[in-house]
Amino acid sequence: MIAIERLLLFYGSPSSVPFDWNEALIAFVTAFGVAAAVTLVALPLIVKGCQYFKFYDLPDGRKVHKTPVPRLGGMAFMPAAIIGLSAALYTYGDTAQEGITVSISTLLMASGAFLIYMIGIFDDRFGMKAVHKFIIQAVTALFLPLCGLMISDLNGIFGLHEIPLWVGYPLTVLLIMTIVNAINLIDGIDGLASGLCILILSAYTYVFAVNDALMIASLCAAIVGSLAVFFLFNFFGRTGGYKIFMGDAGSLFLGYVCAYVSIKSLHRPIAPVNCGEEQMLISVTLLLIPVLDVARVAVQRWLTGHNIFAPDRTHIHHLFMNVGLSMHWSLAAIMMLFLSVCGINFALWQAHFLLPVILAVDIAIYAFVVTVLLRMGAKDEEE
Repeated sequence: MIAIERLLLFYGSPSSVPFDWNEALIAFVTAFGVAAAVTLVALPLIVKGCQYFKFYDLPDGRKVHKTPVPRLGGMAFMPAAIIGLSAALYTYGDTAQEGITVSISTLLMASGAFLIYMIGIFDDRFGMKAVHKFIIQAVTALFLPLCGLMISDLNGIFGLHEIPLWVGYPLTVLLIMTIVNAINLIDGIDGLASGLCILILSAYTYVFAVNDALMIASLCAAIVGSLAVFFLFNFFGRTGGYKIFMGDAGSLFLGYVCAYVSIKSLHRPIAPVNCGEEQMLISVTLLLIPVLDVARVAVQRWLTGHNIFAPDRTHIHHLFMNVGLSMHWSLAAIMMLFLSVCGINFALWQAHFLLPVILAVDIAIYAFVVTVLLRMGAKDEEE
């Protein structure tokens, strides 16, 4: 029973019991290592299974790859994360383990993660219409505010503090769906979604750790461990060998986790009264690139009269490749853009700039990069 309760802590509340950093580091390393080991064993089996049953991501005019590639790699993420988290929980001292609790809210949120994970697997195997996936995403997104995990305080951003439920509920659902689709749609070249999520969840591991939320931090560390192994297979794997894509099972699950931790980090006791705006800045900074990209593409499709659910080649990784960069150099460029935004935001915050000003600078940087890429791409086409 204790083991089951620890597994259900997937979306548990942070423990109020003090802990020491030696114990925390052991837990994080355990979560990372065990999840990585599980993924290392699972991925070759998934690749062989996909090859045997011919479950491939087939190339077309929109996709970057030119040969069929197995696409069920994301199946390994959730099991590896749960096993890694469970192993980490067993390293905690008796005092810390007493802080473990399971509630109806915990079960409901874990159910949302499991549902979106299973829908991703179904879509990878049989395919689903985008509108159907969108509806299911809305349902799973609603699970979080139903558990009380929602945007209820803007911490003075644009002069706004506490917001009413009738605004908080749709705002939270919209934010979750945006993040889920942002991670899903940016998964267009080798290593991009996994690489960004490694950086994002590594940062959240630290954020939750320093705020005494060991279990959530361990969850993030476990997913990072699984992603690190997947990155090697995805980025360095040879087509026809052990190369594999994460598919929707992986990207939707990662998007849901990123949405969860970004909102959870804004809630007390994670975000004390005197650092709510700082915590909001962290979430905005970490998710800015994928969220801005999906918003830009959706608005562009709508303005040009295209279906916003229809796939195309207008995402930022496509723009980098359109100017002549290889897939690997496009990945490097986007990662550098991500790290540059993080550095700029940190510097601006240290200089006491307000969050709206920092956000405006971020949008200007993104718009400048996209504009330059579009003009360079158009010039190349003319030549």
